[in-house]
Amino acid sequence: MATRNLLVHSALSRTTNSINSCYATNSLSPSNSMFSRLLFSSSKLSHFRPNSPLKFRPIFLLSSALNPPIRVFAMAGKDQTFTTSTSHQNKHTNRLASEHSPYLLQHAHNPVNWYPWGEEAFEQARQRDVPIFLSIGYSTCHWCHVMEVESFEDDGVAKLLNDGFISIKVDREERPDVDKVYMTYVQALYGSGGWPLSVFLSPDLKPLMGGTYFPPDDKYGRPGFKTILRKVEEAWESKREVLVKSGTFAIEQLSEALSATALSDKLSEGLAQTALRSCTKSLAESYDPKYGGFGSAPKFPRPSEPQAMIYQSKKLWDLGKTSEAEQHLKMVSFSLQCMARGGVHDHVGGGFHRYSVDECWHVPHFEKMLYDQGQLANVYLDVFSITKDVFYSCVARDILDYLRRDMIGPNGEIFSAEDADSAESENSTKKKEGAFYVWSNNEVDDIVGEHASLFKEHYYIKKSGNCDLSSRSDPDKEFKGKNVLIERNSADTIASKYGIPLENYHQILGESRKKLFDARSKRPRPHLDDKVIVSWNGLVVSSFARASKILKNEPDVTKFNFPVAGTDPQEYMEVAKRSLVFIKENLYNPESRRLQHSFRKGPSKAPGFLDDYAFLISGLLDVYEYGGEISWLSWAVELQETQDEVFLDKTGGGYFNTTGEDDSVLLRVKEDHDGAEPSGNSVSAINLVRLASMFTGERSDRYKQNAEHLLAVFEKRLKEAPVAVPLMCCAADMLAVPSKKQVVLVGKKASPQMEHMLVSAHASYDPNKTVIHIDPSDEEEMGFWEEKNPNISAMAKSNGVAENVVALVCRDFACKAPVMDPKSLGALLLSGKA
Repeated sequence: MATRNLLVHSALSRTTNSINSCYATNSLSPSNSMFSRLLFSSSKLSHFRPNSPLKFRPIFLLSSALNPPIRVFAMAGKDQTFTTSTSHQNKHTNRLASEHSPYLLQHAHNPVNWYPWGEEAFEQARQRDVPIFLSIGYSTCHWCHVMEVESFEDDGVAKLLNDGFISIKVDREERPDVDKVYMTYVQALYGSGGWPLSVFLSPDLKPLMGGTYFPPDDKYGRPGFKTILRKVEEAWESKREVLVKSGTFAIEQLSEALSATALSDKLSEGLAQTALRSCTKSLAESYDPKYGGFGSAPKFPRPSEPQAMIYQSKKLWDLGKTSEAEQHLKMVSFSLQCMARGGVHDHVGGGFHRYSVDECWHVPHFEKMLYDQGQLANVYLDVFSITKDVFYSCVARDILDYLRRDMIGPNGEIFSAEDADSAESENSTKKKEGAFYVWSNNEVDDIVGEHASLFKEHYYIKKSGNCDLSSRSDPDKEFKGKNVLIERNSADTIASKYGIPLENYHQILGESRKKLFDARSKRPRPHLDDKVIVSWNGLVVSSFARASKILKNEPDVTKFNFPVAGTDPQEYMEVAKRSLVFIKENLYNPESRRLQHSFRKGPSKAPGFLDDYAFLISGLLDVYEYGGEISWLSWAVELQETQDEVFLDKTGGGYFNTTGEDDSVLLRVKEDHDGAEPSGNSVSAINLVRLASMFTGERSDRYKQNAEHLLAVFEKRLKEAPVAVPLMCCAADMLAVPSKKQVVLVGKKASPQMEHMLVSAHASYDPNKTVIHIDPSDEEEMGFWEEKNPNISAMAKSNGVAENVVALVCRDFACKAPVMDPKSLGALLLSGKA
């Protein structure tokens, strides 16, 4: 039943953005009636959220299974200050020392006898007849570090774990399939989740109870980790049957609820349009007109939200509703401005931090995630392509140049993340969040020199520290005397005050930022997670490819200041291709046509998941459409065939997140929630629409039918909670567009004329446009199109003109008269007559 999909992680509302952090709301608050109701009453789990289809009475409740009852779902908040150790004495070495994951290696010298996820650990639990303690996190997670120092490096805690449990450590970025099972359980039972994720399992991997971060000792009337370990061990001895039945029943119910199927093979009439309207209406109602963004603090840059607003703005504009269109675009553009001027943006080094703890985008959680950079670069590129305001193009460059400088390996691989924590000095034995990024007033004076006063006024730098803009910014004075750079006044205003021409003013700021960057480079750097994840590389490949053409529409006189490097946009395409080459050579098996999920010193054991295929296909389509070779489109087609073979529910519709071939992964989920990352199903729906518009005949029909069936699986979601799936709303509307626009460019690929035509073809924002380019003299291209869409090869044969490029603007391959001038093509695409 399609209605069954409206639950658990993918069914949580927009507020589950907080789950994509290392800490979340404290679930032990007395006001948390949801937690109390779920954990300590006999209420049905359906009370957890209105209209939830999952209705069962948990057999095992902690209040009855643990005696005396304890509250076990603990999570520290931002207001607690911890530092983490930078060194181990290496008195201990466990099995994690032979792993490749940076997160697992961080725990390789704990006294805890850790196992990696695998049969060896499961067999040991069965032989010893003890429960499993499963700890899931990732290498740049602040509270994961905290729990390691407080508990996993403690000999007393280690003895409790080693004597009474088999302890397994999982990198959630390396094994998102394992994380999904137990995060779903924790969220369903307790209402929220986060990392580190701490779950107790039976030897056959059924969940018994769980939580997130636990402090080591009892505090404020809450149990510490040691207490919890003792209580679970006691319950395992005295109430094992109840525990096992509880875990088995929970997994059965979750499995049934998450096996969503469609009642029909397509969406109800008109739902695509109403879902998008409802989604953007909800976003507009949550818009913050003072500080930008959608929703309240903590503020996450959830890119699918502005993407949906931009998409709807274009629709309204095409319908002649210019006032509404401008309102939607203004919400997005103002939000992007506030984010770029806020502390969530790294003004010194480029790129964006994970999120802001306050409403004004000022004090961030300082980790940097690759998936944020790729998606945000694309949003800034979209707004630039609409407004032609170089403010947005410069921010996109800032992000991409940060990645080029700090996040790309020698073979083109793009790394995953940078930690929030770092040592405050070379001699420090501890790490602290944000230490690499914050500044004292005196430091700025000493480093910037003669322009320090101007710089400090521009970035709101104060002797006492500047983390005072909100009560949420620094409630425990963790950053007392420190400053997070934020732009509160316009450059025009301060430049005028100092009597400096605006261009010179920006140059001074850039030179000052470079001085701070050089000084910062001497500080101990945050940990770099140099794991290569296929899905995240796919997101970034897309932004690099798109930037290679969109940025060529910047005025020639545009000046760039540090940290923007002023890169020739064409170099961005080379970055995208190098990443793809790395993936194809290291993480793709051409015989089986399957991907592996990640790489570090070799491919991981985990197979490719749905997101890996969907995000990589999307990146490949962008590389091709923005000027790449036909081989990239051919690989996208091949990967789509594999995705359909391995992940598609051919009867029920939609894609599962895993292959279903690993018996240790107890749930096979169809996800739809567009959170910090878009869902694999949302991206897949858009990929299928794009592929259907490139081809004809049975192939095109199959893509379209799979997209229709996929969206039908999530019909209830699109009706009742579209704001949770903004990208899927766009996908549904794209599928409903009655005729598809193609721009076909015929001519020599390597010629300047083809480059100019590609730039014109991509100059204006139009997500319902497909760009195809073909060289009549290229046998590989001609053969590809003769097999998959003879219309294209016929156009190439009849429109080839020596030393020139011909552009045809078509609707379902019925084309207007050809044009041979880039300006004419641009004008035609902007006119609305194309």
